[in-house]
Amino acid sequence: MLSLFIQWDPKPEIFTIPGIDWPVRWYGLMWAAAFIISHFFMNRVFKKEGRTDKQLDTLTLYIILGTVIGARLGHCLFYGPWFDAMTPDGQVIEEGYLSHPLNILKVYEGGLASHGGALGILTGMILYCRKTKESWLWLFDRLVIVVPIAAMCIRIGNLINSEIIGKVTDVPWAFVFVKEGPLPRHPAQLYEAIFCFFLFILMYWLWKNKRDKVGPGFMFGLMCVALFTERFFDEFLKENQIDAENGLPLNIGQLLSIPFILIGIFMMWRSGKLKKTVAVPEEIK
Repeated sequence: MLSLFIQWDPKPEIFTIPGIDWPVRWYGLMWAAAFIISHFFMNRVFKKEGRTDKQLDTLTLYIILGTVIGARLGHCLFYGPWFDAMTPDGQVIEEGYLSHPLNILKVYEGGLASHGGALGILTGMILYCRKTKESWLWLFDRLVIVVPIAAMCIRIGNLINSEIIGKVTDVPWAFVFVKEGPLPRHPAQLYEAIFCFFLFILMYWLWKNKRDKVGPGFMFGLMCVALFTERFFDEFLKENQIDAENGLPLNIGQLLSIPFILIGIFMMWRSGKLKKTVAVPEEIK
């Protein structure tokens, strides 16, 4: 029966750089693709709306730093071990971040959380707006166009790494993640990646056709509601990432998604009020 399912066991390394024993990994490539594709579409947005290449380059730096720092800190705070895990005879089998804080810098070993990345992006955007005096609502509504396509790339990276795996199932499209055992599982990473692709299409269409017909903050709110609602329900199909989640009615990913959904609903409601209060330009009064 298991032969009917997709056997999934790709190598995470693409190749190793000769002489320095430094592997180039698919996961890192997908992160790079996320930034490159996002920059391409943001360049179209900025040019269309009269912003400069220099402004986009500055924003890109803020977003890259915010994403990586936020995602790493989010993993360490929400999912990583805070204290050393030890055997009964006192041997350390897993180092905790409070005991070994320099381990937080080991991004190359993996461990990045999407909710932390989202908070990092928001922080980077706010700092950028304070520096450049850009309207934060304008920027939030534009940046969320590319957030789903970046999330899609990262989830494909998770799929290649056979991480964040789904629960055991017998659906015909189930994956047997060989590294995790012989049982077929939901490819939850793929579900999320596919959803993010279509969400990107929706957000880009809204920007091209409806940006002047919705209030400030609407697109930001819609993206938050759509992306994190999907994430909330997708978590029901995933295995818990840490043992501490096993006794919770909702796992950490779901609990962290709820505030983003509520913020999104508030921003969509607020955008309607802001649209009504926008002043009519003098030349058309």
